[in-house]
Amino acid sequence: MNAVNPSSICAPAGAYSHGIVAPAAGRWLHVSGQIGMLPDGTMAEGFEAQARVAWRNLVAVLAEAGMGVEHLVKINSYLVEPSHLPLLGKVRAEFQPPTPPASTLVFVKALVRAEWLYEVDAVAFRA
Repeated sequence: MNAVNPSSICAPAGAYSHGIVAPAAGRWLHVSGQIGMLPDGTMAEGFEAQARVAWRNLVAVLAEAGMGVEHLVKINSYLVEPSHLPLLGKVRAEFQPPTPPASTLVFVKALVRAEWLYEVDAVAFRA
């Protein structure tokens, strides 16, 4: 996959690419929103722990499909509290692939349950 970051526009403002080109032939995986829910059904405590668990859950879905973070094409992150953004950057750096995927970050009023502080969904591609 190749990053698309045109010199005619501002460089990405963070750890992402403006676009990703995937080869014509391959497998696509669309990953549903992942939250900080542990395997036993309980929620991790605090934003940083929830974000880390959500990313581990995302990685587990990728692995089950025979993919890794290097196959991520697009991620969407949803945060309830803007003050958590620096913590998200720290957690995301732990999982960042060599070529940063396209990315959207949205602050939302709430997620489905009040205790959910972060959610991430993704699209991955493997040739």
